[in-house]
Amino acid sequence: MRSNLKLVINNPQNKIEKKQFFEKDELKIILDLYAKMVSEGSWKDYGLNISSKQVSFSVFKNATENALYKICKNFKPKNKNLKYLITDTNGKVLKNSFELKILLKNTNWKKL
Repeated sequence: MRSNLKLVINNPQNKIEKKQFFEKDELKIILDLYAKMVSEGSWKDYGLNISSKQVSFSVFKNATENALYKICKNFKPKNKNLKYLITDTNGKVLKNSFELKILLKNTNWKKL
């Protein structure tokens, strides 16, 4: 019996682009904020979610609850101000910006 299977090497459709994650400096900014919020007792856990459209850093008050917020990076935003987003549990955009550092620095997490 003959098999019709093919070995596909370096399939361009399966490659994840280099920019399809948080870059090192972006992740450092997020983790510095996360460490600060954990030390204040506001955040307890986090998770990462990666899709073809965006990557998100979800923060939780408790590990068993839904995410309080998601800090998202869109890979192909329709508008430059939609590159970085902060969304709530339901996906509603609370804040957005074209620069992550500005977005996180100007966010009052206690009043959000």
